[in-house]
Formats: sequence, structure tokens, C-alpha cells
Amino acid sequence: MLNSKIEWCDHTVNLWWGCTEVHEGCDNCYAKLIAKRYGHDVWGVGSGRRYIKSAFETLDKIQKNAEKQKKIEYVFVGSMMDIFEKPMPIVDNTGVVSGLNTIDLRNELFRRIDENQYSNLVFLFLTKRPSNINKYIPLSWVENPPLNVFFGLSVVNQKTANDLIPKLLKVNGQKFLSVEPQLESLSLEEWLPTGELDWIIQGGESGGRKRPFDINWGRQLRNECLEHHVPYFFKQIDKVQEIPEDLLIRQFPL
Repeated sequence: MLNSKIEWCDHTVNLWWGCTEVHEGCDNCYAKLIAKRYGHDVWGVGSGRRYIKSAFETLDKIQKNAEKQKKIEYVFVGSMMDIFEKPMPIVDNTGVVSGLNTIDLRNELFRRIDENQYSNLVFLFLTKRPSNINKYIPLSWVENPPLNVFFGLSVVNQKTANDLIPKLLKVNGQKFLSVEPQLESLSLEEWLPTGELDWIIQGGESGGRKRPFDINWGRQLRNECLEHHVPYFFKQIDKVQEIPEDLLIRQFPL
């Protein structure tokens, strides 16, 4: 999506549509709700994934515009998918398997990045499956990932942080956390002092089924990032409540 409404990126691009729930942060997944609304059976291990045919055309357009303006722009991949989900078959609009697999689309994007086709773009690959990152990235990336790629992890409570952050830290390159939707108080003091996390995004849940967010959770994490000089971005309480002035912090890592 050109000019994304997601505050921490400039654009959102999805190679496909569909996923499978991983942890409690997925309970109110907006991408799943939208898919059901449109009648797309693209969720769960027994369903295929729907190809977003405009994805690479959109990326080419974003790159062209950014290059023309001499800007660096952030691209989130992706809001309707998990880039590091295990390979899944691609289905067409009627639900028939097309012959493509998600791994084909993922590898095509990685190839284009390797060939420097998107030199003005910073890719934010956000996943709930950090143990899959080193499995699916190009072999050359395992040791030397591109400088315009950030590997991100979504955590929602202390348990998901404790379980998943160590797996993310096995990945080389630039890394970030999306603590959203945050469901309880959590601390990152175990990891922030190491300097291995390059960016922290934080926010509560939005929508009709939103779960509560305590504003003091925001202040705690803000203070931890400030102490350890880690860029911090507070996204939202719930998209209804106004963000307090002391939490209107929207830093980027580059």
C-alpha cells in the first residue's frame, strides 16, 4: 500500500494474503477478519495463500519515486502475511492452487534486494516465527545480510518476549521488536543493554475487540529504551485515546 496508514513505515507491501495464528497476539488479527469479510479462505495450515499480483509493481513504483526524491523510505512486509511462515501453496481468486508457492514469491523479493533494485528502500520484515529467518533467507544473508533489511519480531507479553527474542538474536543484521498489541507489562532489560536490538515499536490494540493497554507500560518501555540509547517509537494506545505528550516519541533507527 502506497503511503501506509501504519505510522512506523512509509509503505506496506504484501506478497501474499494469509497466515496461521501463532500466539495470543493473533487473537484479534485484523488481516484474518478482513479475509473472512471478503470470503477468502487463506487462514490456517489447511488453506492456501492468495497471491497479491501488484506487489512487485508497487515496489518498483515506490523505488522510482523515492529515487526521484532522493529519499530513503521504509517498507513494511507485510501486514496481511508473515514473510517467514513456512512455504504454503498459492491459490487464485477462486481458491484453486495456482502452481506457485509462497517460497517463490519470497525468493523473488530477496533476489531483487540482492541485485540492489531497491537501493532507496529499507525493508522491515516482521515475523512471529524468528526461528525460521535463517532457514529462509539467502545463504549469503546468514552471515552478511543487506544493510537495507531489518528483521523484526512481534511480541505481546513477557512470555513471548522470553521465548522468542533469543531466537531473533541468532540472526545477524539489524533487528527490531514490535511490542504490539501489548497485553501486559513487560521488560526488555535483559536484552537492551547488549545493543543487539536496534529499534523498539510499542502500542496497544485497536478495534472493537481491543484488549486494554496501561499507559504506564509505555512509560516503562520508553524509559528502558532511553537508558540504553535504543530508538523508540510509540504507535498508539488504541487509536481512540489521545497519546500523552510524554509518549509522543517516534524515533526511527536510521
